[in-house]
Amino acid sequence: MSERLTFVQPEGWARPKGYANGVVTRGRTLHVSGQVGWNAEGVFAARDMAGQFAQALDNVLAVVRAAGGKPEDVARMTVYVTDLDAYRGSLREVGAAWKSRFGKHFPAMALVGVAGLVEREAVVEIEAVAALGDEGPSA
Repeated sequence: MSERLTFVQPEGWARPKGYANGVVTRGRTLHVSGQVGWNAEGVFAARDMAGQFAQALDNVLAVVRAAGGKPEDVARMTVYVTDLDAYRGSLREVGAAWKSRFGKHFPAMALVGVAGLVEREAVVEIEAVAALGDEGPSA
């Protein structure tokens, strides 16, 4: 767990599953723009929700690492999907992709169903905010 994040859970609320209700951050803040499921060459290797979700997570983490952070520094994510039923139908694969990259780290998150994304082949887009240390490389 990152020492730069403090998770906030209102007293008496049930513990959320797969996300945090609130996160207080310390240090520099990195805002990661929406990352879709294409690789570094801008090619969609996967057409399905689970494959693109995994690649979009990798892309978010590539930006976080480039700024000197690590997965545990991610404080917030917003996930946009073009097909909520496809997302729900691939929860096992999506969960495995999450666990392999983040373990049991669950930042504050929202999932939003949208009619479409700018990249026509994209079925998922993820934006994030990470809390980086006071020292380190600038993005």
